Amino acid sequence: MPVRLLIHITIILSVLVARPGELKAQPRGNDTLLLGGIMVDGVVYPMVYMDGVTVTDKLPRKWARKRAKYDRLKYNVYKVYPYAVMAADVLKDVDSVLLAIGEDNKKERRQYLNTVEDELKRRFNGEISDLTVSQGHVLVKLIDRQTGKSCYNIVKELKGGVPAAVFQTVALIFTHNLKREYDPTGDDRDMEAIVQELEATRNYQYQYQLQQSRLKVSRK
Repeated sequence: MPVRLLIHITIILSVLVARPGELKAQPRGNDTLLLGGIMVDGVVYPMVYMDGVTVTDKLPRKWARKRAKYDRLKYNVYKVYPYAVMAADVLKDVDSVLLAIGEDNKKERRQYLNTVEDELKRRFNGEISDLTVSQGHVLVKLIDRQTGKSCYNIVKELKGGVPAAVFQTVALIFTHNLKREYDPTGDDRDMEAIVQELEATRNYQYQYQLQQSRLKVSRK
């Protein structure tokens, strides 16, 4: 993906550290298990209920292709979602600072945004520029999901209308539409389901914490 485009997408990235709870060792008791029972011919046998298992044939080819497409989407969502989360945090910080500066002080606003951009280039340029076109497409959608603003509007607010139009033109060449809104009940329902699944897993918390550790090292 174009580095310049990705840098402006990531102008709203920041650090959000999520710490999964530590697992504590449980005191060891006896090995007695309380089970249900069933009597057969006067003899009581232990009984447990197990989840049902469905045995099916191989998926038809068209469904196998759909499954493969879904798996690719899932991989891409897991990879870029942390950046979208950080985008929402940074946007809050940037909005609050710009509000404090005021709209009339354009010089100070520009200096602040340039400082933010330079810092983000130093911290994220390597990781973001390595994203594939498909992953960049997912990132554009998820930033809209997390911030409530399309990437086009974010760039327009922070950099002005002309740069936003330029980046929109460049993005369209790479099949991105920065103006496109996230549609969790329509075209993006699979993505929404994956995000909700991701947020509910401890594996995501671990991966997110690992990523934050790498970013902390990059700041030093």
